[in-house]
Formats: sequence, C-alpha cells, structure tokens
Amino acid sequence: MNFRNFPRLAGTAFMIAAIAFSCSLAAHSQDGPNVASADSASNDLPDAPQAAQTAALPAVPAAQGSTLNQGQQTKRILMIVPNFRSVSVDAKLPPMTGKEEFKLVLSDSFDYSSFIYVGITAGIAMDEKSYPRFHQGAAGYGRYYWHAFADSVGENAFTEFLIPYPTHEDPRYYTLGRGGFGKRFVYSVSRLAICRNNNDKETINLAEIVGAGASAGVSNLYYPSAYTSWTKTGQKWLTQVGIDGLGNIAKEFWPDINAHAFRNKF
Repeated sequence: MNFRNFPRLAGTAFMIAAIAFSCSLAAHSQDGPNVASADSASNDLPDAPQAAQTAALPAVPAAQGSTLNQGQQTKRILMIVPNFRSVSVDAKLPPMTGKEEFKLVLSDSFDYSSFIYVGITAGIAMDEKSYPRFHQGAAGYGRYYWHAFADSVGENAFTEFLIPYPTHEDPRYYTLGRGGFGKRFVYSVSRLAICRNNNDKETINLAEIVGAGASAGVSNLYYPSAYTSWTKTGQKWLTQVGIDGLGNIAKEFWPDINAHAFRNKF
C-alpha cells in the first residue's frame, strides 16, 4: 500500500479512540447519579433502614459487572476483525511455543476477513495508482491484490514468528485497560517499540521494528524494480508500522466500546 493511504487509516483509528473516550465519559456520568440517589434515599428515610438498603442494592451488581467486563478482549472485533493476539487485562498466560506462533501467523493471514482487508487495500492502492505499472482493470486489480496479500502474509510471518521465536519475544498485545484516555493511548502506541519477552519482562520490540523492515525488504523480490528503491522500501516499512500502531489503539479501546456502546453483545 502507498504511504499516502496512511492518513485514511489514521483517521479511522482516531475515530475509534474518540468513541472509546465518549463511552468512558458516558460511563462516569451514569455512575454519578446512582450514588447521589442512593444517598438521598438514605437521608429521606432514616427510620426505614430496610428501604434504604433496597435502594442501595442495585448499585452493587452494576459495579461488579463493570469490574468483570473491564479490559475483556474478544476473539474478534465486531465479530469480523481478527483479534487473536489481544490479551485481556490482568490475564496471566504462559509463553507461546513456536508451534503456537506459527498457527497465529496462519490464523491472521488466512482468516476470511484477511481476504476482505486485502481486497480493500488493493482497491485503494489501484484507485490512487500507487503502482502505475500494474495498470487498471480486472488484470490490474489482480496484480494489486496478490502483491498486497503477499505483503500481509510476509509481515505477519516476520512479526509473529520468524523474529519473536528466536528472540523469545511475546507477539501478543497485553491490554492496559486502566488509567486515563491519554495514558492508554500512549501505552498502545508505545507497544510498537516495547513488548514482553517469555520471562514476562519488557524488552525492545524487535519483532515489530525489525520484522516490519524485513518484510518490506523481502517484498522487493516480487515487486517491479521501479518500486524497490530505498525510499519505496522505507515507505512500506513505515506504513506497516503505522498500521500496526492503529491496530494497537483499536485493541486497547475495543473492550470499552464493546462494553459501553454495545453492552458486550460482541
């Protein structure tokens, strides 16, 4: 995909983040009146403790429910987008084996939604004539499609298995799920440079930094020589890192959106 497509993807990520922020504000605004009504009921009926308790009881399950739902990831976002690498808040998982990492690559690369995603990115690239030598029409779209598909599989392979397996890095995204909007936003973006290793310690995210770069370099083997310059390769690398950053933002705030906007229906 051409580097010029990145602003569209960035706009989508900020929209997701804005929805999450709105949901968070709505949740806080709903909590306030419940507490006030419970206090007023207690003051109005000082000689009826049983009635006061009845008024206060509904707030307890709600608080417990919000705690249970906090930061709970689902396998898919909106039942479509793969979310296999996301780990819920406070979840303690053993290190992934090489076999599990390889299966993760296959799941992310050949899920039905991946073919849809590649189709969209290929269409955008063709519309913007990112690679004029591919031409237009059905044949041109086919060229855009298989190049985009190869890019996707290659990037998944390097960032989820080929690099993290020998470096003992954990390719999963661990949800922060707590703190203010800004803190969580910065955290999600920072996971491009920082990740966990198999000893549950933070380390440099070579899988992302080196993996995305290696994928961009390998893509030069199947792109026309006119598109294999250092500039083009660097653009592919930065675009892929940027897309992964937007994915981290979506993963971080998806539990909030799911809980407050969709009542955990997804």
